[in-house]
Amino acid sequence: MALEPQTQNTPTHMRRRLVLSAGDDISRCLLCDIREHSVCNAINDKELAILAHASKSLSLPPGTTLVEEGSPATAFFNVTAGTVKLFKSLPDGRRQITGFADVGHFLGLTNSSTYSFGAETVDTVRVCRFSRAELENLLADYPLFERRLLAEVTDELAQAQEQMLLLGRKTARERVASFLLARMVVHSTPEQGEEAIVSLPMTRVDIADYLGLTIETVSRTISALRREGLIAGTDHHGIRILALQKLQALTSGQEYS
Repeated sequence: MALEPQTQNTPTHMRRRLVLSAGDDISRCLLCDIREHSVCNAINDKELAILAHASKSLSLPPGTTLVEEGSPATAFFNVTAGTVKLFKSLPDGRRQITGFADVGHFLGLTNSSTYSFGAETVDTVRVCRFSRAELENLLADYPLFERRLLAEVTDELAQAQEQMLLLGRKTARERVASFLLARMVVHSTPEQGEEAIVSLPMTRVDIADYLGLTIETVSRTISALRREGLIAGTDHHGIRILALQKLQALTSGQEYS
C-alpha cells in the first residue's frame, strides 16, 4: 500500500504537549530497523520523541504470554523482532492457532474492552508496548498513524479470508505450500545472489495446529516437497525455496508436471 507524504492535519498549537525527560530514549526509534515498514513511520523524525514517550520497549523470552484472551485490552504491541503465535481457546482447554505475527505486525487492536485472542512468543521477541491511552492520543494527533493502523486491520481481514479458504478447501500439499510461500522472504547474498528463504521458528506441532493437519502429515508433506526438489533445508531451522513457480502453482491447485 503506497503511503502519502508525511502530513499532520492537527495544528501544532492544538497537539498535546508532552513533557519529556532527558532520559527519554529516542535513539531506539531512530535506529529501529523496521520503523520504515511499520505503523511508526507515520511519525516523522522531528517528532520521534513523542513516539518514544508513548511506547516502552520490551524483550520477552520464548513461551511468554503477551496477550491473554479475555483479559482487559489495556495495551497494544508492535513486534520489532521475533515471532508471536496467535490463538483462540475453548473452555475445555483446546485451542486453535490462528496466525503468526512477525516483525512489523501490530497486535491487540480491538474496539472491545477485552482481548478476543491469546498471543504467546515463539522465540525471543522484542516489542514496543503502547498503553491504550497513549495510542488513542497518537491516533487523535496523527491521522496518518490512524490510516496505517487501518491498513493493518485490512491486511488482517484479508489474511483471515485466506485462512478460511486454506482450512476449508485446500489439500494438505496445498496448505503446506501456501504456508511456506506466505512466510517467504527474499534475501540477497554475495555467494548465492537472491535466495527465497522461509523462517520457521515455530514447532511442527504449531504448524500442524495452524494448518489443521496432523504433525505426521506436515512432516510427510515437507519431506515429499524436499524429495521433489521444490525446497531444501537451511542451517538455521528454515527452508530454502528452490522451485518458486512450481510451489506457486501447487498453492492454487495446479499440480506441476
